[in-house]
Amino acid sequence: MPRVLLVAETTGYQIRSFVGAADRLGVEIVLASDRCHVLEDPWRDQAIPITFRDETEAVQSIRRALADRPTSGVVAVGDHPALIAALAAEALWLSGNPPDAVRIAGNKLLTRRRLRDAELPCPWFTFVGLEESAQAVAERVSFPCVVKPLSMSASRGVVRADTPEELDAAMTRSRQLLRLPNVQALRDPAALAILVEKYLPGREVALEGLLTKGALQTLAVFDKPDPLEGPFFEETIYVTPAAGTEAEVRRYSEAVAQAAAAIGLTDGPIHAECRVGDDAVFVLEVAPRPIGGLCSRVLRFTEANDEMASLEEVLLRHALTESVAQYRRETLAAGVMMIPIPEDGRYKGVDGLERARAVDHVEEIVITAKRDQRIQPLPEGGSYLGFIFARADTPDGVVSALRAAHSRLTFDIAAPIPILRPET
Repeated sequence: MPRVLLVAETTGYQIRSFVGAADRLGVEIVLASDRCHVLEDPWRDQAIPITFRDETEAVQSIRRALADRPTSGVVAVGDHPALIAALAAEALWLSGNPPDAVRIAGNKLLTRRRLRDAELPCPWFTFVGLEESAQAVAERVSFPCVVKPLSMSASRGVVRADTPEELDAAMTRSRQLLRLPNVQALRDPAALAILVEKYLPGREVALEGLLTKGALQTLAVFDKPDPLEGPFFEETIYVTPAAGTEAEVRRYSEAVAQAAAAIGLTDGPIHAECRVGDDAVFVLEVAPRPIGGLCSRVLRFTEANDEMASLEEVLLRHALTESVAQYRRETLAAGVMMIPIPEDGRYKGVDGLERARAVDHVEEIVITAKRDQRIQPLPEGGSYLGFIFARADTPDGVVSALRAAHSRLTFDIAAPIPILRPET
């Protein structure tokens, strides 16, 4: 039985999807995840316990665990696991991305420099230390601009600023976010600085693809129908296929392929984000991992026998170095709404689920927030209340179904518990 190493966060919905896909394909999954090595298999999944912040020890742990278990491929789920997966693939002589390229892809400043040096479309940008004053920064930038932490994803910490005063406020929020204990615990040097770059008008698209020895196979291109103009950039709806002619969609693929090559990525899944202007496609990031969490459920593929395959099945075959060129996305339009968090507080529950599930073309609604969980909207927050999935004959039909279902949901969010501070 072929064996694939899956590097992932401690827990995650996509892990279950990979395990299900592996069962269907007759593949053994060996999980390596960030967890305490002292506890004896706390999740009963026989995972290899590793620590993302200690890369050398993580790879050594993986090599020891797989010493007598030959492994044929490596897949990563998530941004932090992508680097460990690349290092593990290198140590095990398996197909994967060069670790240095993964480091560049995970850092917005390094990515911008690579795209600029390759003479690809790139906004102006500047590097800002955490202690630098907004007044000093305002003297060397133009407005509108966007403030971004270097290594966070899903638009977390991203804020548009149209004036020096807004720049000051945006930088303050980014500093506070980067100083949170859970961010500092990662010991990531990227958490010591901020990127400020030009605001790019235009629509956004996302691309899901696979790299094989540097060649890109586009699996899907997503439209983001909600305008992402700031001050925050919360992604809500992904729908595929993207609008536009074949030539326009081909432009997106060509731009992403060029960006991936400039960064140095060569093998494995990628998830890319792009801003489409009047005369250029600006690649904002090329993440060396698949689309995250439950969102992968929006993608289904067919091959010659017309049987449906999940994204995870395609990725496992690719990790095993099998050809996946025969897979094509299904003919139906498909989309997902990442249910936004409307306010800061404690999640208590939701009403209207049955009415929302009854909307035509809605396939599934999954609420991932847990009762009494502390939730925060962007830019500080990094999660969603849940996901709505829909399929229809057209992208417009999908978007209408997602919005209709969302309108029938009412979320109960209690005020956050105040933090008591000692009197001075």
